[in-house]
Amino acid sequence: MNKSKIEIMAPAGSWEAMMAAINAGADSVYFGIEQLNMRARSTNNFYLDDLKKIAQTCSDHQVKSYLTLNTIIYDHDLNLMRNIVDEAKRSGITAIIASDLAVLSYGRKQKMPVHISTQTNITNIETIEFFADYADVMVMSRELTLQQVSAITREIKRRNIIGPSGELVRIEIFGHGALCMAVSGKCYLSLHTHNASANRGACIQNCRRSYVVTDKEEGYELEIDNEYIMSAKDLCTIDFMDKIIGAGIHVLKIEGRGRSADYVHKTTKCYREAADAIAEGTYTTEKINGWIKELETVFNRGFWDGYYLGKKLGEWSSVYGSAATIKKIYIGKGIKYFDKIGVAEFLLESHNLNVNDQIIITGPTTGYVETTITELRLDGLITETSNKGDHVSFVVPEKIRPSDKLYKKIPVEI
Repeated sequence: MNKSKIEIMAPAGSWEAMMAAINAGADSVYFGIEQLNMRARSTNNFYLDDLKKIAQTCSDHQVKSYLTLNTIIYDHDLNLMRNIVDEAKRSGITAIIASDLAVLSYGRKQKMPVHISTQTNITNIETIEFFADYADVMVMSRELTLQQVSAITREIKRRNIIGPSGELVRIEIFGHGALCMAVSGKCYLSLHTHNASANRGACIQNCRRSYVVTDKEEGYELEIDNEYIMSAKDLCTIDFMDKIIGAGIHVLKIEGRGRSADYVHKTTKCYREAADAIAEGTYTTEKINGWIKELETVFNRGFWDGYYLGKKLGEWSSVYGSAATIKKIYIGKGIKYFDKIGVAEFLLESHNLNVNDQIIITGPTTGYVETTITELRLDGLITETSNKGDHVSFVVPEKIRPSDKLYKKIPVEI
């Protein structure tokens, strides 16, 4: 149950990630289907036919469901866009997230709740007032400071700016995850180099690569050493969430629809705990340090505060890919679960498994389970180790399903 004054919104790029978010305490999840979403290339996504199941699953867990429909829209996309909005409404999806005026207009006509995406780049109260005819929730530009956002939330109350639902417009910000070098993610570099538009969900992430600078007069080349000059570190706000809530922000969004279930579970869990700790008056430096250590165990490019505290731009990543302190390796799949004794059987398809190993189990219904092997059985007999090809069984704190994936956690040597 949400004890806090802020909604924790988690990413869901797969059924595993969706259930991981729900089980970790998300108040809402956001996801895309097929085309017309900003992660069309980088995630498995869902399909139009999945909407009813998604809406029902979220409703069963008292979690809001938000469908991203936030790419730019061309004329040839209009029929598909309308079909998606219509099906979302029929299925009971809570709201759609959009930036193109064609989607906002059609959503209003169909009385489908709409949230304004960060791609709209909202930076001032007049824009808020304009879009209040279309949307109840608006995501601020990522480049604003908390002071600027706080001024906007105060002015919404002063002007009594009401959305289509009849309630005051609510403000959302990104709270954790990848940051794009472009203003609110509106990048054209990928389109320029590979005819793959980031604004159509097809970004190839040129900014995450290393580059060589060439002297045009004499041809000398210099490799940019130890910095990925266009790849910003990941945003992390867990150490000043009290200031975020104090700024009147209603929704904190975790980025990562292209991330795995363990990332979604860990980030959602940490921010859920932080928000609840603030509500309970137990938000301490010790807890913050613990959450940051947990967040460092899953995919990240290093952390910084973004623009919220007024820091200058320049927090560039020094590594390609993830700086996570823990990695996971796939070792097997689920075979059977014995409900009465809480024991799961797995087939090891790669690597070994030993007593005291830390493991992760993920699945479309299971979501995310993390535990430590305290006792391992092979052919009914207790053993300390097992190898590829073995059928092993061990206690699992939650029910698992056949074909759930089993991973082993391995510390990363730094």
